[in-house]
Amino acid sequence: MASREGDGAKKTVSISPLLKRLAYPSAAEIQVQASEIASAFALIFEDRLSVVQSTALLTLLHSTRKDKDAAVIAQCSQRMREAASKIKRPALREAIRGRNLRLGQYRGGLCDIVGTGGDSHSTFNVSTTASIIASPFLLTAKHGNRAQTSMSGSADVLNAISPKPPKLSALTAEKLPQIYRLTNYAFLFAPNFHPGMENVACVRRDLGIRTIFNLLGPLANPVDWAIEARIVGVAYQELGPVFAEALQLSGTKKALVVCGAEDLDEISCAGPTNCWMLKEVPNPKYRGPMTEDGEEYTTSDDDAPSRTISRLEKFQLSPVDFGLPTHPLSEVYSGKMPKENAAKLMSILRNELRPDDPILDFVLLNTAALLVISGVCEGDECKTGRVVKERGAGGQRWKEGVRKARWCIESGQALLQLEKFVEATNSF
Repeated sequence: MASREGDGAKKTVSISPLLKRLAYPSAAEIQVQASEIASAFALIFEDRLSVVQSTALLTLLHSTRKDKDAAVIAQCSQRMREAASKIKRPALREAIRGRNLRLGQYRGGLCDIVGTGGDSHSTFNVSTTASIIASPFLLTAKHGNRAQTSMSGSADVLNAISPKPPKLSALTAEKLPQIYRLTNYAFLFAPNFHPGMENVACVRRDLGIRTIFNLLGPLANPVDWAIEARIVGVAYQELGPVFAEALQLSGTKKALVVCGAEDLDEISCAGPTNCWMLKEVPNPKYRGPMTEDGEEYTTSDDDAPSRTISRLEKFQLSPVDFGLPTHPLSEVYSGKMPKENAAKLMSILRNELRPDDPILDFVLLNTAALLVISGVCEGDECKTGRVVKERGAGGQRWKEGVRKARWCIESGQALLQLEKFVEATNSF
């Protein structure tokens, strides 16, 4: 990559050789590697690519379908996270330990639930609502933004909460540890944590096509290193195994990638949902803390086998697995302005909807799944009531997830966590 002086103080870099190899792969002596794409991609966040070359890179990744390659997605998302605003890890770790949320196989780490968007179904803000409802049991780090492909994005609906919304712009990397000293819930507003995205905002808007950035959002959580479990919804079936592989390459051990049969980036309330689950299992290559002779095992090798790894399992889920009825997507259609969706969200949290409301069931499905994937449903005892030990698809306790999700609403604990978040952000 050749450097040249740009209009400002920074040197811009020419990636013309890489662009040519992407444009004419049959003529290239060496095929383009994911690491090369990620290195060029990182220049965007450093503001070292010209507008023309940024546009060319995004367009070629789209036309060659390199933006659907698991290794490319994994490595580009890593570069995006590396360019994010730095969070003081010791302070955040201390705040997380202080919350002391442990139950079953959940170790008290952060959790996220997010979708790629772009499924054209315009359903209710399910993942945002689910992230709040799960927060009495889980430390939630919901990563989101304003609407990109719908009328009401996750940040839009939170900003429309009445009478007092959270002050999302106030929650910066520096303030995040303070939030978790006060509440289990945090919403990480993407522009606050990814300032480098401004360098490509105009390019994305003027291109008018979906680019790799539309896929990276779910994997760009700036506290990815502290995420214990997550659900990622994808808008097309072909993306399911791609995202599962990308998550594995990134070291994720607890995740559920979902895509409704209708190409919905949520767990569908209307019928089956295809699932790709990363399940944490013991690593057979891990030697353990003791050798066969009973001596302590030590190593200075950074690549030494970890205690656990993830195993990929594929299965289908349906509302019946959760003990819930099906509802056509037309009954959970949103297509409404943020204010209306915010009112519905608050009605759910205040337990004002009837028990068989379609949107409530839709939200319960997805909240339950996050609780299940975290491992919190594996505890055989729970202070909130009798544990439902029945197992369904993938060998998981989906009905116990619903029981816990209902308790979070009916007890008022989910609403309490959101109220604490609102108060905290407005006090900054």
